Amino acid sequence: MSCLPLGAELFYILLHYLQDQGERQHLLPPNETLPNRTQNGSEPNCTNNPSARTDEQALLSRILARTAQNIIDVSAVESQGMEQHECMDRARQYSTKLAKLSGNLTHWRKVPPLPSLTAQPHQILASDPVPYADIQQVSKIAAYAFSALSQIRVDAKEDLVVQFGIP
Repeated sequence: MSCLPLGAELFYILLHYLQDQGERQHLLPPNETLPNRTQNGSEPNCTNNPSARTDEQALLSRILARTAQNIIDVSAVESQGMEQHECMDRARQYSTKLAKLSGNLTHWRKVPPLPSLTAQPHQILASDPVPYADIQQVSKIAAYAFSALSQIRVDAKEDLVVQFGIP
């Protein structure tokens, strides 16, 4: 058993987390550990060392305060319920503003459609077919491209989950 106010598991999990983040502050010198039992085998008395207890509580308080700053409570965010006519009014306002702003832009004029490849498609369809050697070459290049793409592998170098708002 440990003398920690919030439980030994929570304290050591938080310490390991801080150690991973490079923010660990040693409460004891590195070569000392907390004893689990006294020499006679009884449980240690938590009231014997009040300074260690206050240091631990101060550390936990800082951790909790830092965590509280970085948490966004989604359930507390009020959703603004709008009725359908309000949405329609707002959409009309945005459309009007957009029309006014887009009228001033000169580079957003209508672009002519893409030119057609030919004015007489029946001549292309009636012409000689594509040579078989060309079809084979295109097929071979496509097979090489498929082979190259299928051999691409991604090596995970970093975590995909990144801590938000923690320096």
